[in-house]
Order: sequence, then C-alpha cells, then structure tokens
Amino acid sequence: MSVSQPSSPPVREAPENNPFEAMLARFDLAAAKLELDEGLYKILQTPERELKVAIPIQLEDGSIQVYDGWRVQHNSAMGPCKGGIRYSPYVNVDEVRALAAWMTWKCAVVAVPFGGAKGGVCCNVRDLSQREIERITRRYTSGIIDIIGPDRDVPAPDMYTNEQVMAWIMDTYSMHTRGIHTGVVTGKPWGLGGSMGRREATGRGLLTMVREASRVKKLDLAKATVVVQGSGNVGGTIASLLHEIGVRIKAISDIDGGIVNESGLDIPSLLAHIEKHRTLDGFEGGELVSNEELLHMPCEILVPCAAENQITSENADRLNCQIIVEGANGPTTAGADAILDAMDIFVIPDILANAGGVVVSYFEWCQDRMGYFWEERDVNTRLHKSMQKAFRQVYRRTRKHSVNMRTAAYMEGIDRVAYYQKLRGLYP
Repeated sequence: MSVSQPSSPPVREAPENNPFEAMLARFDLAAAKLELDEGLYKILQTPERELKVAIPIQLEDGSIQVYDGWRVQHNSAMGPCKGGIRYSPYVNVDEVRALAAWMTWKCAVVAVPFGGAKGGVCCNVRDLSQREIERITRRYTSGIIDIIGPDRDVPAPDMYTNEQVMAWIMDTYSMHTRGIHTGVVTGKPWGLGGSMGRREATGRGLLTMVREASRVKKLDLAKATVVVQGSGNVGGTIASLLHEIGVRIKAISDIDGGIVNESGLDIPSLLAHIEKHRTLDGFEGGELVSNEELLHMPCEILVPCAAENQITSENADRLNCQIIVEGANGPTTAGADAILDAMDIFVIPDILANAGGVVVSYFEWCQDRMGYFWEERDVNTRLHKSMQKAFRQVYRRTRKHSVNMRTAAYMEGIDRVAYYQKLRGLYP
C-alpha cells in the first residue's frame, strides 16, 4: 500500500442537494488534517459494494408496481457492515451512499466494531397498506439476501421502518437460510431477540450530548430553552427525556409544521396526541408555526431530528441558538458549516450525536449471539458511558487541532478506520 502523501487535498465543490458529495467534502477536510495516506484516501472514500434491486409486488387493488431498492456497503474494515433501511419516496442511490459512509464514521467514532452500510426503498408508506409494506419488505430482503447476514451486514430501522419491518426481514432471511437467525437485523421486537432500550437509544444518546455540550459551553439547562425539529421516535424521545429533567421544550414539529409555546410545551400530552392522531394538527397547547419558522426561533439548543439538508447556506445565518445537536443524519449541509462556525454555534455532528442507536444495536447483536439479554438499566448505563467517552475524545481533538466538532469527529472516525484498514492490508 502506497505511503505517499497527496500534495494537497482535492478541491471538491459539494452541491448542497447531494448528501454524498457533501460527505466527501467533509471527508476531504478531515483527511487533509490527518495527512492521510493517499492509498488509504482512495480506499476510504469509495463504497465497497452497491446493489440495486427491483421490487415488483401486487398491490391490494390487483395492479403490479415495481419499486427501486438499494443496499450500499461502504467499508467493512472494522467488522460486519451496519446500517438502517429507510422507506421514502425521495430515497436515491447518492443518499444511500452518503448514509452508508456516515455509518462507517459513526461506528468508528463510538468504537463499535462494525463497518458502515445503508439501505433504502423508494416508496411512500403513507400510500401503502400494512400488507403491501410487508410484501415490499420480504421481496427487498430476498433481493439483498446474498450480501446480508449476522457476520456480513446487519440492517436496522430507519426512516419509516420499524420493529415490525425488522421482524419481517429476520423471518424472510431465516426462512431462506433454513434456520433462526435473530442477529441478521437489530431493532427487532423484544420477543424476537430485540434489546431493551433500543427504541429510545438514539434519543438517550442525544441526551448525553446535550448534557456534555452544555457542560462545555457552561450553559445551565434548567434555564435553557430547546427547539426540536421532528417528533418521531428520535425527536419525541429526546423531547420527552429533556422534559423529564425539567428542560423547557419551546417548540417541536412534524412533517407538516410545528407548534410553539414560550412557556414550554406539555410534552407527554403532545406525544399522546401524536400517538392517537398521527399528527400535531389539533393539539391545543401552543401556536402553529411553519417548519422554516421553527428553525429560526431564539433558543439555547436546537435539535434537528427530521431529514437531511434542513440547515443550508441559505438559512444558516438566520439561526438563533448557541448549540445544535444533530439528531437526524445530514441535517446540516457542508455549505452551512462555515456560516455556523462564524456565528460561534457549537455543533455536535450527526456521526457523533445520533450514534446512540448503533451503540445499542451493537449491544443487541451481542445479546443475540450470546443468547443472553440484559436489563434495560444495564443497556442505558453502558450507552451513556460509550457516548460520553466518544464526546470527550472528539472534543479533545477540537482543542488539539483547532477544528470544529464536525471535523474532529470525522478525523476520529477516519483515523480509526484507516488504522484497521492498514492492519488488514489489501487482498490479494
């Protein structure tokens, strides 16, 4: 393997609407800071495998529809690939590539022995029945079955997928392989090899990040206000956990818009309303606002837990917060990073902030392989220790190299993956 150094990092103009190019722009910056070996640079920026599958199913009305599905495995130097599967009408191969790479760095940042992968199916679950979603899931699983497995690639839930979808994948894989393989996916229901605490893991990891960031910035959480973009599993969980410890949640949103109450929202009532009605619409505990207005509200802490590309070069200068904790994958574009730096906003990047999910996914995978399951308090204690340790390691890099938290997190992840890649060498 070559040990020469690139004379200068490549210049990459990252379109803000292309998450993979944005990921590579940040990769370039961190690689240059690390003076990464040129050969390793080429290996680590390139996905190892990309599989596209056609998913033909018969809909309830008898018609045939064909959906596109992907599974991208970015890097397996540290172990079996790991990453969620999302069902979205907007999913495309560049998005899946970016998410797979982010999973590589995310696993490395929190020292979980997995590589990075991601999957997606281009469909709108709002237009599909439960039976149609099951058909899509089982056909998609059969299409990618040759490259997944407990020792190869372990999927998990992501946007618009859940425990039930993971149960269908596990069952389909097990039927094909003539065995019971609970370790092929994580995020499963408790009775099928799932882990206690898995559903809330990403939100609990965010809570640790909020506390650590507040410590660094000397912010009194008891006097802070928080805005949460997104009220799904991640957004709802972090809002609930913060509310439980007395933090004022000023605003929260769903896909259609947000709701604000300057005195603080009644989060338990709000989440109960969403559980019943599947929307914030009709909740009377605050005033309606748009998702755009919600991002610009004055607050101490902003927690974006929705989709990619929410904070861009066009709106970043209108943010009015001290800390951003990225609960979603890729909520901030590369073009917005310099603006946020200039505004002295302390950003905890996605590959660190929302890594709680993959940490507990690793715990679930371990429990499946042992056939022995932990109490929830043990899961939560180990999760907190892992996230706290990762935050402090990344923060030390910011001080040592005079970089922001995102660049430091990329450096931490890339450095660790490069170390294992170099140890393994090239085959043949």
